Amino acid sequence: MPEASAPGDGHIRIGIDTGGTFTDVVAFDQATGKTVTTKTPSTPSNPADGFLAGISKVLGILELDGDAIAAVSHGTTVATNQLLEGKVENLGFITNAGYESLLEIARQSVPDGYGNSYFWVKPERIVPRHLVRGVRGRMNVKGEEVEPFDEDGAREVARWFKKHGIATLGVSLLHSYANSAHEERLREILAEEHPEAVISVSSEVLREYREYERSMTTLVDAAVKPKLSRYIHSIKDRLDDFTEGREGLPFYVMKSNGGVLSADEVVHQPITTVLSGPAAGALGAALISRVAGFDRVLTLDGGGTSTDVSVVIDGDPTLTTEGSVGAFPAKIPMIDVVTVGAGGGSIAWLSPDGTLKVGPQSAGADPGPVCYGNGGIEPTITDAHVFLGRIPPHLLGGEIPLETDGARQAIEDLAKRLDLTPEKCATGILEISAWHQANALRQITVKRGLDVRDFAMTTFGGSGSLLLCRLMDILGIATVVVPLNPGNVSAFGLLTVDVRNDYVQTQIQLHEALDVPTVAAAYDELTRRATDALIAEGFDPAQHQFARSADLRYFGQAFEVRVPVSDGPFTAEVAEQVAEVFHAEHRALYGYDFKGDPDQQVEWVNLRATGIGPIKRPELPREPLTGSTPTPKSTRSVLFDDAQGRVETPVYWRLDLAPGTTFTGPAIVEEFGSTVPIHPGFAVRVDEYRNLIVTREGSDA
Repeated sequence: MPEASAPGDGHIRIGIDTGGTFTDVVAFDQATGKTVTTKTPSTPSNPADGFLAGISKVLGILELDGDAIAAVSHGTTVATNQLLEGKVENLGFITNAGYESLLEIARQSVPDGYGNSYFWVKPERIVPRHLVRGVRGRMNVKGEEVEPFDEDGAREVARWFKKHGIATLGVSLLHSYANSAHEERLREILAEEHPEAVISVSSEVLREYREYERSMTTLVDAAVKPKLSRYIHSIKDRLDDFTEGREGLPFYVMKSNGGVLSADEVVHQPITTVLSGPAAGALGAALISRVAGFDRVLTLDGGGTSTDVSVVIDGDPTLTTEGSVGAFPAKIPMIDVVTVGAGGGSIAWLSPDGTLKVGPQSAGADPGPVCYGNGGIEPTITDAHVFLGRIPPHLLGGEIPLETDGARQAIEDLAKRLDLTPEKCATGILEISAWHQANALRQITVKRGLDVRDFAMTTFGGSGSLLLCRLMDILGIATVVVPLNPGNVSAFGLLTVDVRNDYVQTQIQLHEALDVPTVAAAYDELTRRATDALIAEGFDPAQHQFARSADLRYFGQAFEVRVPVSDGPFTAEVAEQVAEVFHAEHRALYGYDFKGDPDQQVEWVNLRATGIGPIKRPELPREPLTGSTPTPKSTRSVLFDDAQGRVETPVYWRLDLAPGTTFTGPAIVEEFGSTVPIHPGFAVRVDEYRNLIVTREGSDA
């Protein structure tokens, strides 16, 4: 997605984020700088249908045809959903002979708490033991061959998988990050003996040590590759229908690391999309928050199925390589996102011990909450909001009417089973949901040594702002930012990100004996790979940007700290600077360091390089502060507090609130894709970017 488009290639860039309930669309006109947002219902049976419907809808709003499209960027949940649902079948694993039980041994860690059971049962392996085969041959930690590769044995393994109809294979051999020759030869033999097989090899997926995590990451990549490839290719084929006579419409997919990649390339790296949608939301919220004047922000993305939260420090979301999707670790660079099953469609239910529970089961888009009228029978968070009057009796500005009677009946039925009033039942559902979200926010702050009260919070997504006042009370947050069109922030985020490719190479050495020329050569190779990828994406070398980092630890530790490495030639002086930064980062994270202690040596573990192809970002329009006291469009009976009962509440239309407008709760703010309930005791001002800035009444925040 180079910054300048060729003449005649269109001027509209479109971002599309597929959620559990709605598909969000944002179109950015590169010629005028204007943006247009809309939504369309998601289509879980075939997400591509909702994707294409979204493009048609936004083009209709703009009164343009497909030739106006310059590029399309997409945040997809195809890989995420497949892994969360555990739909991994007919997957085979090839490793070194004698190490076939690698997946069974796994790691010794167990989840925090065993739930309602006294026992924890290890989950099923991603590949059952009978579909694992070993091949003789061995590299050592230095990449030296200590046992020749058994080509005849490799051919027998390939034929066995072909005979048994296993056509998706993951290959991970010991120390292939140091020398990939055996893996490369094995792939050649698989191509000869089993040409229809889809193959992922660890030396391409993750050139990093720790064989279990490397193997699991490779197998996750292989597992999602067939389905994601079919999905991406089906969209590419149908995109051509929008641009008759013009081939090769640029189509990009969001990666978990906060960048995008062309669809042609992402099908070879499907593991990079496992947190595609949440990453886009975090980036969009980070940009909006930074422009509004907030650099330390908690982002909360509430959708129909779940809520995703992340941390933004100095304007950028934090990254991790210790993530997982469901039960499967995925050791790739990704924005640090924590997900909790508390979305608008999360179902309220009665546990066997007679207590009220909410989620993680969700009604999704089909059948959806009871108020959707599509056959849902179990009350959801959305039904509770409708019953209490906190959201209007319709969605999308009236496009989708809601059955308020159905929502009321579902809440009343559950309330009877709990021996509660309907009002107490509904407020209880929302209270539980708020605490689920609050605990997720604490997980990414308190458990990482951060004070949640030091952050503002930016809420977005269709349901993300519905409980913001309660979250402010629970967590002690002073300020919340609600962007304009909050339901489309993830789609907007797709238009704000660069093309990014990450590369890693394990290089374990003690700092005192660091082989500087070897490290310098490794960084040069990583940068070369990043350069080749950016050129393949169409970026001129003059546009290329690079970022380097390294994972360091104290000798004997089992975890590393990532620190930046400056640009330019890698020298002994640069290495010393990196070590100094490591000491400081270790102290900031853990409260101590061993700087100057001769008994504690620093160890280099992994070298990393990222290639960045910059794109032109939409600019948020800034307006003068002209507003004052607003005039409500209507009033509605709303219950904020069960003890105080329903109160007649002014309802404001978001687009009528000019920058500079101020008001206090109780109030309801409605717009096309979302609703913001403002509880009594809270105040709102509209800033020059039309963000709602929510604080406690009388606060100086």
